Amino acid sequence: MALWDGRFSGGPAAEMLAFSESLGTDLAMAAEDIAGSRAHATMLAAVGLLTADERDALLRGLDAVEGDLRGGWVPAVSDEDIHMAVEARLHEKVGAVAGKLHTARSRNDQVATDVRLWARARVDALDVQLRRLVEALVARAEVDGRQLVPGPTHLQRGQPIWLGHHLLAHAWSFQRDRERLADARRRLNRSPLGAAAMAGSPHPIDREMTASLLGFDGLVENAMDAVSARDHAIELAAVAAILGTHLSRLAEELVLWSTPEFQRVRLSDAWSTGSSIMPQKRNPDAAELLRGKSARLVGALTHLLVLVKGLPLAYNRDLQEDRPALFDALATAVASVSVAAGVMESLRFLPGPDLRGDFLLTTELADFLASRGVPFREAHHVAGGLVKECEARGVRLDALTLADLQAAHPAFDADALRWLDPEAAVERRRSRGGTAWSEVQRQVGLLRAALDSAPLPVSSRL
Repeated sequence: MALWDGRFSGGPAAEMLAFSESLGTDLAMAAEDIAGSRAHATMLAAVGLLTADERDALLRGLDAVEGDLRGGWVPAVSDEDIHMAVEARLHEKVGAVAGKLHTARSRNDQVATDVRLWARARVDALDVQLRRLVEALVARAEVDGRQLVPGPTHLQRGQPIWLGHHLLAHAWSFQRDRERLADARRRLNRSPLGAAAMAGSPHPIDREMTASLLGFDGLVENAMDAVSARDHAIELAAVAAILGTHLSRLAEELVLWSTPEFQRVRLSDAWSTGSSIMPQKRNPDAAELLRGKSARLVGALTHLLVLVKGLPLAYNRDLQEDRPALFDALATAVASVSVAAGVMESLRFLPGPDLRGDFLLTTELADFLASRGVPFREAHHVAGGLVKECEARGVRLDALTLADLQAAHPAFDADALRWLDPEAAVERRRSRGGTAWSEVQRQVGLLRAALDSAPLPVSSRL
């Protein structure tokens, strides 16, 4: 029996039923749907719309339905969605009193509540994994970070840096993802329950009570907004998509660094695979999959943005299509960050290249002249000319003599040669955020303080 069969002479066509059902997706929210029903029944009794006996019968019935779900009961497709499936099963358990549970409630505010509860738990799980990933990067910066490596721009050698400086650049991006996630959670964690279809209820309900029982921080104040808003889902998808770009960037570097051409890192056996035909292969599949799954995160955001574009208020059936994208985005994000953390925790960094005399030290020559009062544009031109000379001679910068330098510019003196030491070059960059080891250590301290601060609020026990 459909919830609306009083208005219709017959049921929907079989093809329409198959086309419109969302049970396959909604089953993921079974625990949240039952939790919302428990809170609603408790509130209805508190305001006098249910007797204590009716409330207790409903709560016992909901416990039984939850037990059935955990035991493997699968609702029929004809139930259409999780809300109707639970209500029908509840009717089997407790009889006609099950019909009273829908007083002052609509499937519109039910699904909005379920989605927020489901998403909140995944947001908290995602933050746990993000914290783990940031911790892994910080730990690597501390343990392996005092290794000289080329700092790239345009994927070309730019300037020498400590490896720790590079790793912390990734750590900061993931820490900002945590901040975005926490901010999005505050808007997510507002209760739409009690909004009913979109106009509220004539019954003396207590929305604040159900919000408190479900661990919400507050209410979605407007009933029409409560059932039609999907910006919280879009915001979470946006956070996941931005996170995906950060994961993909890290993954791309791991793919490059693990090649024989770079020889910078070796992924552990746990996060690598071999080839079915080439025995020597050691493929960085975990990193490649991280790079690939970022496309799903960006796709989910696009899906949700297009879905809501141009929809009139309030609820429209189109909104049923929000869950597949949101659910996949958050599940993919949690799994991806967990894999990234596992990769970072277990990989091994290989010795860095010898940077003595490398052209990435050329900026040191320009900065030396600038420190002697030469305009930087002039200094830049002189240093570039020295590189051109070295290339013509087929030598590196460390082949230059003081006479060579002074022939290029009289402001060069004996100290200029000492500026070509790679470690000294790194340690000179002590400006805030620079690559000097003291700055690496300072940033480690800041990130550890952020990790040790209060985490996201823990979701209520459903």
